[in-house]
Amino acid sequence: MTCAICNERREKRFCPAVHGKICSQCCGEQREVTLDCPSDCPYLQQAREHANTHHQPPAEKDLENVFPEVEITEQFLLERQHFIMGLSFALSKCARADRSLLDRDLITSVSSLVKTYQTLVNSSLIYEPPTANLAHQSIAREVETMVKEFREAEQQHIDEIPGHTRLRDSDVLKALVFLLRMGLARTSGRPRSRGLIDFLFAQFPEKQSAIAGPEEAGSRIVIP
Repeated sequence: MTCAICNERREKRFCPAVHGKICSQCCGEQREVTLDCPSDCPYLQQAREHANTHHQPPAEKDLENVFPEVEITEQFLLERQHFIMGLSFALSKCARADRSLLDRDLITSVSSLVKTYQTLVNSSLIYEPPTANLAHQSIAREVETMVKEFREAEQQHIDEIPGHTRLRDSDVLKALVFLLRMGLARTSGRPRSRGLIDFLFAQFPEKQSAIAGPEEAGSRIVIP
């Protein structure tokens, strides 16, 4: 029997994306490119564990070149881990609500928000890059809602946390850049990759609270 994709080479493995058997070459070439690979596909999982040479995640030094003017310290990550988790949860919530979303949708939306907050921090002007993509608009709204809810919750308990400072726009900017770098490290870079989304789903199972308690924060912070 021949491959269900190329109809030339001999079939080697079952592909759940096409509900048929395909050759290993088509699997490697079309995985997350033309094929919507389900997360539980063993060949996809194997590829993620041993990223092939053509789609290596960015090196750490390359990630630091993503908005390099924004410095993120270990101290910041420790101080704002609850907030970073809240933003991560907002992204996972969007992906669960719309199963058609891909890594690139989350990454594009977060990148757009970074530019918005960068303008706000540097000039105090609110600038939202125009986008006609409704999915990206929805992601941005969900993230902004999380920022608002976090600030409201923080305001109610600010006096209970000695030495705690209110969330600034510059903090939001740093958190978004951190998530952007993390997202680029988790995605395969292929057009239909969902590696980042699957990572977020693993971090935040369904019915997970948006803002985790202090006892959970240390174990759930997501670092590239």
